[in-house]
Amino acid sequence: MIEMFRSTSSKLILLLVIALVTSLQYQFWFGEGGYLAHQALTQQITQQSEINTELKERNRILAAEVFDLKNGTEAIEEHARLDLGLVKPNETFVQMSTISTHYKPIYIDPNAKVDTATNENPD
Repeated sequence: MIEMFRSTSSKLILLLVIALVTSLQYQFWFGEGGYLAHQALTQQITQQSEINTELKERNRILAAEVFDLKNGTEAIEEHARLDLGLVKPNETFVQMSTISTHYKPIYIDPNAKVDTATNENPD
């Protein structure tokens, strides 16, 4: 096999083949539209598909809410109660506190001499 590459022309052909294969491999891995660019685009498509799925779910929920607001009074009443504080006649409004049990209230001495404009001692 080594005797085949003793002539200058065969060495030149071998060198051209090696250069051609190297060039093709470089284009395959690093060229425009090559393997690495293809992998990056595939990853971007996957990420965009996940985002689109989340947005489709959000749109579905919003469409259901719009449908409820257009066709039912319960959704309107719920929004009025939560956002505007609607209380119907003969109802009692009860607000639950979310303060933890470790909360220590600050008591102000009503007999203390305090400037009412600034809540500071006049001393």
